[in-house]
Amino acid sequence: MTFSDSDVEFDWPELAELKQWRDVTRNEWDGSAGTRFTRELAAAVAIVKLDVGDWDELTDLPDAALGEAAMRMAVLLRANAGESTAILRMDPQYQACLKGHHRRFAIA
Repeated sequence: MTFSDSDVEFDWPELAELKQWRDVTRNEWDGSAGTRFTRELAAAVAIVKLDVGDWDELTDLPDAALGEAAMRMAVLLRANAGESTAILRMDPQYQACLKGHHRRFAIA
């Protein structure tokens, strides 16, 4: 039995996945939306949605690549604290995950 990409549903990364990436096993970072990891993950998802452009919360769903882009951005936000998001957005791995997902492009 084979599955196509359309048969598999993806969602945005969750706190547990980010904690695993950062090798955090204790639960101080668990909890409400006020924890640092939760805020970073929410910010990363928001950045991905902005970079896709014209994101519709009612109809749009992330795929594996967008979920990976959000995880990459969450890692970049921590590893490069203080860097502007414009610089972080140029990360080659992040850009590879967004490839083919852009709906709106900057006009120069």
